[in-house]
Amino acid sequence: MLRGLANLNLVADDMTAAIDWYTRVLDAPPYFTRPETGPAQYAEWRFGDDEDELALMSSAYRPALPSPGGALVSIHVDDIPAAFDRLVELGAKPFDPVTQRGEGWWSASVSDPFGNLLGLIQSPHWAAQHA
Repeated sequence: MLRGLANLNLVADDMTAAIDWYTRVLDAPPYFTRPETGPAQYAEWRFGDDEDELALMSSAYRPALPSPGGALVSIHVDDIPAAFDRLVELGAKPFDPVTQRGEGWWSASVSDPFGNLLGLIQSPHWAAQHA
């Protein structure tokens, strides 16, 4: 029934700032924005080995939470301390510190500047599957 993550959708009050921030995080501009002219209300990127989709939507269409919350989707990284530090340097706030969860397993999370939680995971299972 469930076949995989199709889209991670985040919300932001300031879409211009959010698009700029995620463009820096992902090292690429969005491949898709709507509307095509005028201020963007929606933007999408593809990233990673599987070309996963990350989308930003104006909070006018889905109210932002007053504090970080909701589902926590974790993105695999090869070097979790470096990824965590880079996100913090770009303006994210630490939420859960880098923590070893088992042999070869690490996790952490940050709150982006727009109130969304981003999880980071360093997983030996993910790394082996994508080797």
